[in-house]
Amino acid sequence: MAEKAILDRDGTLAMTVDNMGFMLDRLGEDCAPLQFLRELTQNAIEAIRATPDREGEIVWDVDWNRHTLTDGRVYKLAIIDTGIGMTGEEMVKYINALSSSMYRQSPTGNFGVGAKIAAAPRNHSGLVYLSWKKGIGSMIHLWRDPDTGKYGLRQLERPDGTYGHWALVEDDIKPKPINDHGTMVILLGNGIEEDTMQPRPEAAAASPSFWIGRYLNTRYYRFPDGIIVKAREGWEFPRPDDHNFLRTVLGQKAYLDKQAQALGALELTDAIANWWVLKEDEASGHGRWASAGHIAALYQDELYEMLTGRAGVARLQSFGIIFGHHRVVIYVEPRNGGRSRLSSNTARTHLLMNGEPMPWTDWAAEFRMKMPDDITRMMEEVSGASVASDHKQAIKERLKQIRELFRISRYRPAHQGKLGIDEDSLTAGGKPKDRDQERTIEGAAAGGGRGGRAGDIYAMFLKAQGVPGEEFQPDVDPNVKWVTVEEGTRVAGDMEDRAAKFLAEQNLLMINGDFRVFADMIKRWSARYRDVPAAGEVVRDVVREWFEQALIEAVIGAQALRDARHWSVSNMTDILSQEALTAAVMPRYHIDVAVKRALGAKLGTLRDKAAV
Repeated sequence: MAEKAILDRDGTLAMTVDNMGFMLDRLGEDCAPLQFLRELTQNAIEAIRATPDREGEIVWDVDWNRHTLTDGRVYKLAIIDTGIGMTGEEMVKYINALSSSMYRQSPTGNFGVGAKIAAAPRNHSGLVYLSWKKGIGSMIHLWRDPDTGKYGLRQLERPDGTYGHWALVEDDIKPKPINDHGTMVILLGNGIEEDTMQPRPEAAAASPSFWIGRYLNTRYYRFPDGIIVKAREGWEFPRPDDHNFLRTVLGQKAYLDKQAQALGALELTDAIANWWVLKEDEASGHGRWASAGHIAALYQDELYEMLTGRAGVARLQSFGIIFGHHRVVIYVEPRNGGRSRLSSNTARTHLLMNGEPMPWTDWAAEFRMKMPDDITRMMEEVSGASVASDHKQAIKERLKQIRELFRISRYRPAHQGKLGIDEDSLTAGGKPKDRDQERTIEGAAAGGGRGGRAGDIYAMFLKAQGVPGEEFQPDVDPNVKWVTVEEGTRVAGDMEDRAAKFLAEQNLLMINGDFRVFADMIKRWSARYRDVPAAGEVVRDVVREWFEQALIEAVIGAQALRDARHWSVSNMTDILSQEALTAAVMPRYHIDVAVKRALGAKLGTLRDKAAV
C-alpha cells in the first residue's frame, strides 16, 4: 500500500532522495565560500521583480533586533528585501524542499537549490526567515537538527500552546525598509554566539570591514533598474556614528565606466568582449571593487570565472595584453541562442557552453587578431620603457654553430615534395605488433615489427606515404623583452622571484630584470670593475646577454621535444613554465666564464687592471 501511494497516474514509482543531509552537504562543497551572498541576493531580486512596480530595496545588515535583545553581544548577518513576501504555508512549501522555487525554474534561470546548498551547510544553527505578505508576518526556522543531522524546518511552539513549522509574528520586529511586504533572512552560523557579521577567512585579509559589498560588486556586473542594493559597513561602531552606515552596492560596471581611460566592445565569434583601459592611478587592486586588471565571463549581468592576480595576468597575456595588463579589464559575454546554449553549473561557479567549458583559447586568439587601438597604444606607451633584446643577432650567430643539436626540423606539404608526410599521425601509440600475428583482412599488407602502430587495428591501414612534403627549418627563436618594476613594464607579483615567462601564442620570452640571480651576477662583476668609468651599464648588458642566451636555448631546446611520443601537451607546458625557466639559469659557472671573457674584451682584463 505504501508503494502504491507514491505511484503517479502512469504507474511510475517516483524517485526519492535518501540521506538528504549528505546530499545537501555534498552540493554545498561545490559552492564558493561566499556564494550564499549571491544566492540570497538573487532570491531577493526575483522577489522584488514579482511586485507590481518591480522596484525595491535589498539591504545586507545586522539583525538589530537580536543585537538589542542580547545587550549588544550577538551580531548576526541578515538580508532584508522589499519583495513580494511569503505566507507561512508558502515558506514551508518552498524553503523546505530542495529543488523548489516560487519562481519559474529553468536551465538558464532559477534552479530552486542555490540558497539552500550555499547557505544551509554553513549555518547548522539555521536560517530564520521572517516574511510579510499583505501586511501579515510569518516565521520559519530552517536548521540542521543537532540530534539527527537532518536538514529541515524546526518545530515552533506558538503562544497559544500549539506547535507547527511556521508561526505568525508581530510587526514590532519588522525591520526597515519592509512595509506591507518583504522578507528578512537571518544567518545564525554554527552556534548561537557565533558572530556571522565577521568576514570569513577568504575575505578577511582584503576587506574586513566591507567584505559583503566587495563580494557583491565583484559578482554582479550591474543590478536591475529600480533595485537598490546596500551593505552595512562599520557595524561595530556605535549607532549613530559616521563610520556605521549602509553603502550602496553598484556592481563592477559603474566603477569601470567611471575610472576608464578608454572602453569599448569587440565582436568575437559567439561572444562580445567588453574591455576597459583603466587610468594608471586607479589600477591599484584594492578597495570595494576589482580595480586591477582582470578577466571574467559575463552572463545575465553576473560575472563568472573571474581571474585576478597571477592567473588573471596569464589569461590577459593570452589575449595579447603583454604590457600594462594591470590596467586592462576584459569581460567576455557569450551569446545565448543559435548554436550556443548557455547555462551555469548547479553551484553557479562556472559557465557552460553546450555543456562544455568556455572556449577561452579561441576567444584569446581572436582578440589578439582584432586588438583595439586604445589597448595597443597603451601597451606601446608602457613597452617604450622596456628593454628590447639587442642581443638577438649575436646569440643567433653563436647558436647557428650548434643548430643541428636542437633537432627542430619540421615538414610541410609541398606539391613537388619528395618526402611523404602524415600530418594526422605525428606520433604513434600502442605496443609493437608480434611478427607471428596473422592478418585476417584480405588485401592488407604485411606489417608489425617495432613500429609501435599495433595499438589499434586501424593503425595497420595507415598510409605508407602521406601527402607530398618537404623538410624546412622554422625560425623558432623567441622574441625577447626584459621587464622590470622600476621601468613600469612589470607589476609586483608578476613573475615574482622567477627568471622568465614564455608566452607560446606570441612566441615571446619575457625576462625578469629584477630576478636576484641576474642582480647578483651584475653586482659581482660591477664590483670587480668599479674603478672603470661607466662600467656598470656594460656589465649589465653583458650579463643579460648571456643569461638571455641560456633562456633562449632552453626554449628552443624544449620546442624540439614537441610532438614526441613521450611529451604530452601538459609536459610541454611544464617544461616551459616559469619554474622550469628559472631552473635553466641556476647553473652559473659557464655563464660566469663567458661574462668574464666578454668583459675582458670590452673593458680590459682584470689582470691588466691590476698591472696598472
